[in-house]
Amino acid sequence: MKYALFVGGLATGLASACAVAGDRPSPGWGDFRLYQWTGFYVGGHFGYGDANFGPGTSPLPEQGVVLPHSATGLTGGYQLGYNRQLTNRVVLGIEADSTFTSPSDAPALARAPTPFHTTIDYVGTVRGRIGYAFDRLLPYIAGGVAWGHTHINVNDADGVTPLFPVGHYQTGWTAGLGLEYAVSGNWTAKAEYEYVDLSSRTYDLSRFGLGSVNVDPRIHLFKLGLNYQFGDTPWMAPVNGKTALPESNDWNVHAQTTFLPQGYGPIHSPYASPLSLPGSGQFQATWTTTAFLGAKLWDGGEFYFNPELAQGFGLNGTLGLAGFSNGEAQKAGAPFPKIRAQRYYVKQTFGLGGEREDVPDAPNQLAGKRDIDRVTLIVGRFAVGDFFDGNSYAKDPRADFMNWAMWSSGAYDFPADLPGYTRGAVVELNRKDWAVRGGLFQVPSAPNSDVLTFKTGGAVVEVEERHSVADQPGKLRVGAFYNSGNTANYREVIALAAANPALDINDITTADQRTRPKYGFYVNLEQQIVNDVGLFARASWNDGQNQILSFTDIDRSLSGGLSIKGSFWGRPNDTVGIGGAVNGLSAAHRDFLAAGGTGLLIGDGQLNYSPERIFETYYSWRLNNWTALTFDYQFITNPAYNADRGPVSIVSGRLHAEF
Repeated sequence: MKYALFVGGLATGLASACAVAGDRPSPGWGDFRLYQWTGFYVGGHFGYGDANFGPGTSPLPEQGVVLPHSATGLTGGYQLGYNRQLTNRVVLGIEADSTFTSPSDAPALARAPTPFHTTIDYVGTVRGRIGYAFDRLLPYIAGGVAWGHTHINVNDADGVTPLFPVGHYQTGWTAGLGLEYAVSGNWTAKAEYEYVDLSSRTYDLSRFGLGSVNVDPRIHLFKLGLNYQFGDTPWMAPVNGKTALPESNDWNVHAQTTFLPQGYGPIHSPYASPLSLPGSGQFQATWTTTAFLGAKLWDGGEFYFNPELAQGFGLNGTLGLAGFSNGEAQKAGAPFPKIRAQRYYVKQTFGLGGEREDVPDAPNQLAGKRDIDRVTLIVGRFAVGDFFDGNSYAKDPRADFMNWAMWSSGAYDFPADLPGYTRGAVVELNRKDWAVRGGLFQVPSAPNSDVLTFKTGGAVVEVEERHSVADQPGKLRVGAFYNSGNTANYREVIALAAANPALDINDITTADQRTRPKYGFYVNLEQQIVNDVGLFARASWNDGQNQILSFTDIDRSLSGGLSIKGSFWGRPNDTVGIGGAVNGLSAAHRDFLAAGGTGLLIGDGQLNYSPERIFETYYSWRLNNWTALTFDYQFITNPAYNADRGPVSIVSGRLHAEF
């Protein structure tokens, strides 16, 4: 019924829009020749959906964030197509798209354990479209063929943890309707409803003692999207030509995609646990695609939204190294792309007058001017590293160093969910030669949890000083942080394990978790030495008494290196990076791991402690204005602080594109 009401309402809206346009005086009809829909386009979409797989299928609840969890949760993907506008303003088109679902909703899973869950990984369609062009407004209907991939997770005895995924492809049909509107420049925006009916498929789960399950998907998708129409005069020119709409400075859109494969060969491994790098070697890859949408709300007010698709796994599922080798590897990897609303925040800038500066158009940055002396307030969801611990030479694993201990202060346990984001507020006072900023954030409900909580929180204060040495610019940042989270105390756990040798130390750790603090500091330097040569250095420390909550298993860290542009050899847009890091643990943390405890990323079952040492070098080869290919090598001794393991040589590639 709710879907019927939605479709009926949308159809009524379409009819009303057509009636209003049709009531225009006849001289106005000439305006419709100003915009023509003929041409190729490519774009992305984001939305929400639901699905029914049939009786007895136990749909996997997936994240809806501000909306209820559902069998699809939030959805997103991309599309490409071609339109041809006829002389009578009828528009015929064909479009292919792929739509992906959200990660599972952990709290909903915990509330309803079951022997198995059914889910859909993605839906693809090829559809014909027919619409009628009312100048910049295009109502349309669409239909065609569809396919998708479903799978069943057979769960562990807890009814939550997936153990045995079984998947199949299924085909079917799709139909829907929507509205598309030419916004500015070559951009159009659309709202669309789509129904997908896939063929039934029987899963034989008898080897798991569960019999057969019939999966018959019926899927409802509600989409908001943006399309970029290529060129003012497409290769098949429309009858009346085409005039591009004026560009707007009130909003912008950027995107990036990064494919990052990594691998290593056999290493010395006399013993191991599931959290250890496999001794036989391994190859894995990650792929992310992000849209950066920005809009001006009012004077000084801006809104930013970054939906992101992420697919793949870090080495060993992002386990086995404290300074992990792939900054794109999330702790929640997936074989199919998963969509998340990674950033959504409001930014308000209060100018204090005086000298002004130009602000270039960039991801999460609208072009314009602003006062150098200003106060900025940010509220919403973001990564703590978006505003703290910045560095021009070592900050972005999509463009420079890949190792976690190189692009971040390793001992800063910044609040974050599994992909590395949190919700909170940041305030900054900026002056010409210095800035001070502070933030309050949600923290995970437990170590490595994907659930952020209001009950406890994290805070950081950072002072940034800007200077010149021999006319070469530099910055020094000093930060102090404090987290309050649901963690265990290493010494307490060790004592309880010694008194109860029959119990597993990691079960004791979970039982010992309660609200405890973690505090520390970081120092971060960047300094240009000569033109196109820069130096960076970081030092960080935390108290090391209670469990790490969010980032990685490091209590002390030193890192530094050089970044050299290719102007010295006639390739000014290429970059060479050379750097190193040394990570360490507190005495209590060492003893905990040696007793068989596990951390966020590491735990070999025993420990012959030695600091983890990392060397990394890369060459970023700029292919054109928007694409770079990087070759990266990392040599890591004492991986996971264990002198009995390794060393390991990790070779990586990275293909990064952005506009």
